Amino acid sequence: MTFAGISLEHKQQVLGELSLIKQQFAAKNWFPGTSGNLSMRVGEFNPEAFYFAITASGKDKSLTTPEDFLFVDKSGRAVEATSLKPSAETQIHCEIYRLTGCGAVFHVHTIFNNLISEWFGEAGAVPAEGIELIKAFNIWEENAPISIPVLPNYADIPRIAELVEGVLNPAVPGILLRNHGIYAWGKNAFEAKKHLEAFEFIFEYLYRSMLLQNSTAPLTLDGRR
Repeated sequence: MTFAGISLEHKQQVLGELSLIKQQFAAKNWFPGTSGNLSMRVGEFNPEAFYFAITASGKDKSLTTPEDFLFVDKSGRAVEATSLKPSAETQIHCEIYRLTGCGAVFHVHTIFNNLISEWFGEAGAVPAEGIELIKAFNIWEENAPISIPVLPNYADIPRIAELVEGVLNPAVPGILLRNHGIYAWGKNAFEAKKHLEAFEFIFEYLYRSMLLQNSTAPLTLDGRR
């Protein structure tokens, strides 16, 4: 399918969903300083030919304007005449779509995902176990363990994109960039949003658990915990 073969109604539906989700995430302060990016696929999926809408680079995501999104192809190139530039991290979205065939990819920067990704950065993954929100990933095993990949935050985005295939786990629909943010995806916008919110709950849970464990550790003779 070519981009021209995708109906106007479908494109408008995708832009409407993205705009609503952008407003919801902005209200949570998940886009500080114009950071973060959202995308949704349009049309049928073929690993060799697909299209998606993505947030334009450098925009205040707390506002709603006609310049919020643009459509790109599987390589991240704009498919319509526009002065807008896609997010600098569009290539990471391209890789996630190519490898999963998902319908939406959401990326946000939060205090908790930054702190957790830095804490577990050297290990290359964040371990989580027995947290209720793991069920959001359709994992129903009691006290289920999961491992959330952490990739290095290179300034050269293609270097990051090349690493995605080696760590992507279809059962755990998220990848962290160290001291940067989380990419979460799903078959549609609803599922991607659900997964993102579950990851953010898990990161906050882990952070607060570590603080609690540290605050209740017994004091040593020199007064240290």
